[in-house]
Amino acid sequence: MNLKQITHQVAEVAIEVGSFIRAERQSFSHEKVKFKKSRSDLVSYVDKEAEQRILDKIDLFIPHAGYITEEQMIDQEEKEYTWIIDPLDGTTNFVHGIPNYCVSIGLMHQSEIIAGVVYEVANDECFYAWKGGGAYNGNEKISVSKALKIEDVVLATGFPHYSFEKLDQYLKILNRLMKETRGLRRMGSAAADMAYVACGRYGGFFEHNLNVYDIAAGVVLVKEAGGAVTDFKGATDYLFGRELVAGGGAQRRLLNVIMNFW
Repeated sequence: MNLKQITHQVAEVAIEVGSFIRAERQSFSHEKVKFKKSRSDLVSYVDKEAEQRILDKIDLFIPHAGYITEEQMIDQEEKEYTWIIDPLDGTTNFVHGIPNYCVSIGLMHQSEIIAGVVYEVANDECFYAWKGGGAYNGNEKISVSKALKIEDVVLATGFPHYSFEKLDQYLKILNRLMKETRGLRRMGSAAADMAYVACGRYGGFFEHNLNVYDIAAGVVLVKEAGGAVTDFKGATDYLFGRELVAGGGAQRRLLNVIMNFW
């Protein structure tokens, strides 16, 4: 399997689908929005059509691959090779005209993410990586921040929006990090947050209640850019464990703060 070639093909698909999303945003109406788990968990025809367009193309790249997708426009099944797709990560941003939403496509071999593409639609930035090949933004190779102290970096996170069982612990973590970092950002797209960690804009990212399709592509981006990814316990149950800490040089310091309160 030529992972480099497949990754570039997937990047082309992501850019093409991103162009569709960008065009639909021009005439999008709030009347076309539906709700999933809560009033803050949105979906529209754009998500579904974007996913179908991705499926129509990447189904040709690896015969008999499995799929895990947010909108479930195809039977969900893990196989030796499994595509993990979020066709529009940051739907709430998209609906409200906030320019931070992505196409995210990851490829998993057994339990390891081996390739990923995150296309940030509004900024027209395509981040991609494959195992052993490094991470890129367009034609430029990228790397995580080398800063070791959380005092020297900006961090990204996400807020719970439908499950609040651990809200108190989360707020304690935020309280500590607000005082000890250069700032916290909550942009509303985990895929974009991971891509920004990979290219060094953020020193780290953490979030609870994530889905695998939110972060699959970002995992390989961060790792191939020289960063580290763990769950909140410092272990490896981040793909399906619904919690993740990713970062460059400051990842360990960030993880220590989280573990103190979690």
